[in-house]
Amino acid sequence: MAEALVLAWAAAMIRSATPLLLALLGETMTQRVGVINLGIEGQMLVGAVGGFAAVVVTGNPALGMAAGMAAGIALSTVHAVLCLGFRVNQLASGVAVWTLGLGLSSLLGRPYVGGKVHGFAPVLGISPMAWVAVGLTVALAVFLSRTRRGLQWRVVGDSLTNASSAGIRPWRAQLEAILLGGALSGLGGAVLSVDYTQTWAQEMTKGRGFVAVGLVIVARWQPMLVLPVALVFGLSEIAVLQLQAAGLAVSSHLLACLPYGLCFLTLVLAHAVARVDRGMPASLASIFRAMS
Repeated sequence: MAEALVLAWAAAMIRSATPLLLALLGETMTQRVGVINLGIEGQMLVGAVGGFAAVVVTGNPALGMAAGMAAGIALSTVHAVLCLGFRVNQLASGVAVWTLGLGLSSLLGRPYVGGKVHGFAPVLGISPMAWVAVGLTVALAVFLSRTRRGLQWRVVGDSLTNASSAGIRPWRAQLEAILLGGALSGLGGAVLSVDYTQTWAQEMTKGRGFVAVGLVIVARWQPMLVLPVALVFGLSEIAVLQLQAAGLAVSSHLLACLPYGLCFLTLVLAHAVARVDRGMPASLASIFRAMS
């Protein structure tokens, strides 16, 4: 009985963590080339509504995932054009992308509010998208550490000048990373609406995109550390649901803050234990120094 309960909690934790894991992976890869994208929340939202709409029309959750990725890429292109083409402040551009995604998802999602779809059938008790997310985590870690292009991305993140001197085109690496981040955050949004909640509601991401931006620091910009960080969020979210189901005499709104409060506490502890900028790409650090 106890073993079955533990397995059920583990499956629920992984399922809850998958949307954040994908968005967190996307932002990690984006920041590794010296670009920060605060628009992840908006990209998740358009991915969620795009994926949900595709499944409503086709009945195929795989097409929903593809539609979510396409929507995330489309919105991240706006960030790329603003930052790389017009040299707009990255933080301002990210806020613009977030608000654009929020508005578009609210507008396009009106016909689907409260609708229901069917996601993927579980594989070994876990959604296939969770397995995909774990596989992507490993693949991206290998990409950064073992492939020529991945090493070039790291050089760009460390120094745009050195990258240019080595014959690398920094703008190209940054464009690739921004679009990859858009694809993964859009996929995370689609997983949230199609495979996790199996419904659409306005602003359903509930800050996951902003949480992802902060948790990149906790994960030290390392894809393999992204997985345990996301799982902690998933565990806390499942704990909230269990506490609510148990009838705990605490405001449901206060309980809903638990996962985000835990993320904040984790960030504070990470800062206390080690330098918060440990592992930060130098190109990214320069953005924050320019603001101070």
